[in-house]
Amino acid sequence: MAAVLQPTHPAAVPQGGGFLFQEAGGTRITTPETFTEEQRMLFRTGLQFCREQVLPQADAIEAKTPGLLRSLLARAGELGLLMVDVPERFGGLGGDKTTSLLLAEANGLMGSWSVTFAAHVGIGTLPIAWFGTEAQKAKWLPKLATGELVAAYALTEQGSGSDALGAKTKAVKSSDGKSWILNGSKLYITNAAFADVFVVFAKVDGEHFTGFVVERGTPGFTVGPEEHKMGIRGSSTCPLYLEDARIPVENLLGEIGKGHKIAFNILNLGRLKLGAAVLGGMKLQFASVLKFAADRKQFQTPVANFPLIREKLARMAGAIYAIETMTYRTTGLIDALLARQKAGADDEARTIAAFEEFAIEASIMKVMGSEALGVLVDDAVQIHGGAGYIQEYPVERAYRDARINRIFEGTNEINRMLVTGMVLKRAVKGTLPLFAQAETVARALAEKQLPGASGGDAVAGAAGDAEALKMAALYTLKVAAERFGTEIEKHQEVMAAVADVVMDAYAVDSMVTRTRQSASGLDPVKVAMTQAFAADAIARSSERARRALCASSEGEGLERQLAAIAPLFAFRAFDPAALRETVVRAAEEAGGYPLAIG
Repeated sequence: MAAVLQPTHPAAVPQGGGFLFQEAGGTRITTPETFTEEQRMLFRTGLQFCREQVLPQADAIEAKTPGLLRSLLARAGELGLLMVDVPERFGGLGGDKTTSLLLAEANGLMGSWSVTFAAHVGIGTLPIAWFGTEAQKAKWLPKLATGELVAAYALTEQGSGSDALGAKTKAVKSSDGKSWILNGSKLYITNAAFADVFVVFAKVDGEHFTGFVVERGTPGFTVGPEEHKMGIRGSSTCPLYLEDARIPVENLLGEIGKGHKIAFNILNLGRLKLGAAVLGGMKLQFASVLKFAADRKQFQTPVANFPLIREKLARMAGAIYAIETMTYRTTGLIDALLARQKAGADDEARTIAAFEEFAIEASIMKVMGSEALGVLVDDAVQIHGGAGYIQEYPVERAYRDARINRIFEGTNEINRMLVTGMVLKRAVKGTLPLFAQAETVARALAEKQLPGASGGDAVAGAAGDAEALKMAALYTLKVAAERFGTEIEKHQEVMAAVADVVMDAYAVDSMVTRTRQSASGLDPVKVAMTQAFAADAIARSSERARRALCASSEGEGLERQLAAIAPLFAFRAFDPAALRETVVRAAEEAGGYPLAIG
């Protein structure tokens, strides 16, 4: 595409957000087809554990059977499923980040278990692994890696959720200098009922946001009663109360006043892991509803034979393909960045920096993954008909469980703001060529230089769509930035609309790249899913780009801008029935998602 610049250093690992400035397929990406046998083996181990030990006890988990989740964590620890992110010198595997996300997916089959698992291995354990002193790591990490100890993460307070720095919990040093005294409360803390180690955030002297490690049994530290939740009912969610809770001075985590570094960097990891975890639920529910649709008959015909049902099934499979491809592309980029850097004593700092580099992609995965799961389970309930409302069918629980994903790890509203905001901030710092590229795009649109089908293959049209989406994102962001300047973050409707176009661009770009990477030629099922998703993305982003322009401009200028982007979203004819049948027939033959990892 003439309007889009090529990367300055094509041999280097692309930087976060760099996909906006590269032609689709410009670099190879990590995909399930490129996984090593060791990665597949650990994935199979995690999947087998979840299928054989978690799902059969789903009702007992939902009923909060005392000790059950704790015992499951211990069993997972025995299999090595809790130690991938823990450094080897502290009893862990020190594994790559792709493997870590594969285990998140494998343990994502049931919402309550997925949340319990993720809270322990991710946001509970990794603040200590990444920011702890050597003594803190030696004290807690070996037992956290085996499941002998269970971790929790305590950030949220009443009136302090997305605004983490608005926390009111206070920490002061004791008169003898040997302790920190904490006062305050926390809400909605996962694993609270049975956790041993809590990462708690408080403001030193009421001003400096800081992390601490609080152990169960600390005098003045109390765990409140279980919350009664709409979904993920089996997971433990309790408030915490700190009333002159006295902890050793050495339990300070990181630096005083630098708690935001812990909180925000852990969120980058949590968002990316959520994108992987939802895949487990999506694949399970897809296989389940596929079987149900084949068995359920209406008018003496299996409902799976009805075109509108098959359309839903095809869309489910395409959404899984999109989320799967983006998720492992992103974690592959993180692994590649880490591999290019010299290992050493600063391994944790390198890991933090790598996740921070791809924070844009992490927020994309959080939003798109959580919303894709929500749509999938909603369609699954619809296919079940009245049975979908009955508790004996697992889809009822899946529907309730899915809703929380759009709220935690930063709401989807916050993450949409972050996607656009981080692109702009990196442009201002000069790490992304946004402004120069946006000018190039504006000139190209004025001269009617548009991206066309590229590559001459079955996904050439989708490749053109990926470039059109990038151009639309850059152009609308340019218009908004020129109109609002540094005040742009106050115009959330613009930021969110641009973010939606950016996210669709990443999805279609990733799918085209993966589909073209096959050494044995184009897979017709991958082609069909890519074509169908791209068609929907163009239609969806057309509205979002126009909305962003309408909120950023007016009069003749607005009319010119709308006319400029209109050709980017020109309709391209396709056969939806043919694409649908290609995907659904492959799924029926496979008995589920047709591109199984294991």
